Amino acid sequence: MPEGHTIHRLARDHAALIKDHPVSMVSPQGRFASGAELLSGRVLEGIEPYGKHLFYAFSGDVLLHVHLGLYGKWTTGFGAPPVPQGALRLRMTAGKAWLDLRGPTACEVYQPDEKAAVLARLGPDPLRKDADAERAWTRISRSKAPVGQLLMDQAVLAGIGNVYRAEVLFRAGLSPFLPGHDVRRPAWDTLWEDIRAVMRAGVKIGQIVTTRSQDRERRSGAVSREDAHYVYRRAGLPCRRCGTEVRTQVMAARNLFWCATCQPPP
Repeated sequence: MPEGHTIHRLARDHAALIKDHPVSMVSPQGRFASGAELLSGRVLEGIEPYGKHLFYAFSGDVLLHVHLGLYGKWTTGFGAPPVPQGALRLRMTAGKAWLDLRGPTACEVYQPDEKAAVLARLGPDPLRKDADAERAWTRISRSKAPVGQLLMDQAVLAGIGNVYRAEVLFRAGLSPFLPGHDVRRPAWDTLWEDIRAVMRAGVKIGQIVTTRSQDRERRSGAVSREDAHYVYRRAGLPCRRCGTEVRTQVMAARNLFWCATCQPPP
């Protein structure tokens, strides 16, 4: 599932392509035909990313809400768009640009109050300037649930997925099994700032890289996929810092990865 940095990057890139232009819409698949008809011809006034949600604001005070989920994907291009194939939910064209959407969990027309209802259910998005770390801390500090589970809860923090969950906890030296109410405030403040830093880097470079140069096999040049993470998808391999075998188990319906030495159990 795309994590928050991907959503913010999509919002930025799509705005550069079609913002302030009238947008034509069709739904070749047919599942969004009525929505495409309603929105087609309206001017895109802005795109707001929040967590894993995208809100495209169109003239007439209506919105397109998109949540990619596990299988959703946007593709873009210039010039004549390709002949529609497969389950193409939505095609937007404006000027010379086209955007195709396939396989989203949600693709729907929203009114402003519906958007407000979605945002009310979400925790702060670390990538937003208005993100309120105190809201997330309140939820975490009062919970008996393990912090590895809380970080995946979009009502606690919006935009963090499985990769960031594993990596920021390793970088902080926190066990994913530590109950939320046992996380100390200084540790949370450090964790919050690190989350913001690595996610901003993800927006900038378009991928999740959490390792520091001294912990990579190749310490200069482009970061390879094998060197990008500390523990994510490295089960059975030695920890980059201490050599302990990286472990894995399911937590919050996703595979969790951690080092039991660098992240000692509570």
